[in-house]
Amino acid sequence: MTKLILASNSPRRKQILKDMGLSFEVIPSNYDEKLADDIFSYEKIEDLATQKCLDVVRRADKDSLVIAADTVVVLHNRILGKPHSKEEAFEMLKSLQGATHSVVTSTCGINTHTNRAALISTTSYVRFTPWSDDMIHYYIDEFNPLDKAGSYGIQELPPNYIDKFEGSFENIVGLSPEAVEAILQQLQYLQ
Repeated sequence: MTKLILASNSPRRKQILKDMGLSFEVIPSNYDEKLADDIFSYEKIEDLATQKCLDVVRRADKDSLVIAADTVVVLHNRILGKPHSKEEAFEMLKSLQGATHSVVTSTCGINTHTNRAALISTTSYVRFTPWSDDMIHYYIDEFNPLDKAGSYGIQELPPNYIDKFEGSFENIVGLSPEAVEAILQQLQYLQ
């Protein structure tokens, strides 16, 4: 039987797979996610997801299906990655005010037995309500923005912080169940 492996230690991604009813093990990717610049392209994010997946494939059993993902927040064609400080998180969250931004998750699956791969990118859109500086400071102080692309996790935002979102909510959290299902089908995974 093929083993399903999640190449991520993200509690959010683990929960999404659990909510899908999948049993899996976790082998976190050690791939260094550095980008040459912050100009967005699907190819860049898809390459990151693929490299994360390949890193774990090299360490996985020969009868495994490895799933890896990379999520970015994109504003005006620029990637907002994970902030390095609370000050940087503040600036990112301030920049997201008044504009719709996109959240792109690229998901890669590789079957180690057949060497077949599948790659899907999913885009969702988010618009915040206008946040005061106090609202931004509250969010930074109460939650941990430093481990999240764009400095926020939509699942933990207070209700009055979001104007609207379009597309998959789970994709904004970090993994699209629809993409995972499609990859499992393409790679003929049965559990």
